Amino acid sequence: MNTGIYDEVIRLHDMGLLSPILADRTTEKNIIWATEAYKNLGDDYLRDKEITEDSLLRAPFRLSSRVEKDRLEQSERTKTHAEVFTPLWVVKKMNEYLDTEWFGYEGVFEGKRVVFPEQKTWQQYVDSRRLEITCGEAPFLVNRYDASTGEQVPVEKRVGLLDRKLRIVCENTSSEEDWLGWAYRAFESTYGFEFQGDNLLLARINLLLTFEDFISEKLKRRPTREEYLRLIKIITWNLWQMDGLTGTIPYCDLEDSQLDMFDLNDDSKPSKAVYTACKIFDWRATKSITFEKLKENHSK
Repeated sequence: MNTGIYDEVIRLHDMGLLSPILADRTTEKNIIWATEAYKNLGDDYLRDKEITEDSLLRAPFRLSSRVEKDRLEQSERTKTHAEVFTPLWVVKKMNEYLDTEWFGYEGVFEGKRVVFPEQKTWQQYVDSRRLEITCGEAPFLVNRYDASTGEQVPVEKRVGLLDRKLRIVCENTSSEEDWLGWAYRAFESTYGFEFQGDNLLLARINLLLTFEDFISEKLKRRPTREEYLRLIKIITWNLWQMDGLTGTIPYCDLEDSQLDMFDLNDDSKPSKAVYTACKIFDWRATKSITFEKLKENHSK
């Protein structure tokens, strides 16, 4: 039942991987807490504070998945941020519908090797872009555990969007080089955004551990440090912190700041951080783009 997520935090810290997975690519700082859940622990846990290695490892704080939290906290987060459980069977049903739309027929992942229709290729499937909005712990992307029960899910039974891509990669590559290349591409085409920083961190860790699981399944080894760092770069670009209503990081100042000659020497006015729209990365075009611009391009 226990997902062991805090033990994974400790392990990532010991491997020197915890700090880079906290990166926010828009602000070039760390992601922020963006929740009031831990404010009683001190100023470092206020909603607008960056999440640091120290704050994650300092007692009595202990990072936990939603199913591990007590019922009172679950209820409060549901009321405050509309955070809810998504049972595994719901994830499976919805992702199957998406695949039915893409493939044109049902049952493509039901315990058999996936056969592609003539007009489509497995490479196209891996490269097809998928986004989970307000992703929480990313249950629609990866299913290391059932988000509603905490029960571990074997690799062969996982039904997340990224899980499905990685299964396709495992079935259609034979060399280590090909597997790694297409596994990276699967991650590059999988996106998600989340408001709350602790949830976003859980989602990022879940994607990183999914890579560990599949490389162990296919190549019978653990990732090298270089492989970890390359993947973390992809994950921190593709799973980003954002207020979905504004397209910016949570709590940033949305008003255009217009300075005049009197503002320049007025030290009495508190300074406010004003951030641009959240940035993501187009790995095929090898350039960053704002999420707002991406939406504009798709609405034309």
